[in-house]
Amino acid sequence: MNPTSSDLARPFLVQARRLLLQIHEPRIAACLRALSSEQIWWRANPACNSVGNLVLHLEGNVKQWIVSGLGGAPDLRRRDQEFSEFGPIPRPKLLARLRKAVAEADRMMGKLDGEALARTYSIQGFRVTGLQAAFHVAEHFSHHAGQIILLTKMLGGKDLKFTRLPGERKKGSSKSISAL
Repeated sequence: MNPTSSDLARPFLVQARRLLLQIHEPRIAACLRALSSEQIWWRANPACNSVGNLVLHLEGNVKQWIVSGLGGAPDLRRRDQEFSEFGPIPRPKLLARLRKAVAEADRMMGKLDGEALARTYSIQGFRVTGLQAAFHVAEHFSHHAGQIILLTKMLGGKDLKFTRLPGERKKGSSKSISAL
């Protein structure tokens, strides 16, 4: 028996939502807490983005692709401003903006089904299916979360202890992909 798009929609969306809400957003929040305001807005050179820019960029991308693109909310994104900002936007405000965008995207993805994932949308000038849009956001978020983690390790000089292999987990906890 071949799986249908409806059979695959739910586990895909559960994993995409989990990546955003339970893995990457909390790690980015921990990075923001570990950095000073100056470090959040530090750029290695003019061609690089700061952690603050990357957070603004993730907020904009998630809202444009999921909340607006799949959900139909007005697209108010100003992408260039995400990178031209030099801050400082206070850490609590920056984090609140990211959390709000992720929560909105999570609610939207919770309403999607196989039919919505198969439908074609026009987002940021691209013609994509709902599946491609949701996959793009999860992949894009992962990519920039990794950059934020690397910058935080570079600036802080310490391991953030985000990775635990199954043998290193606390006694009684179950193995899961989030440990990877």
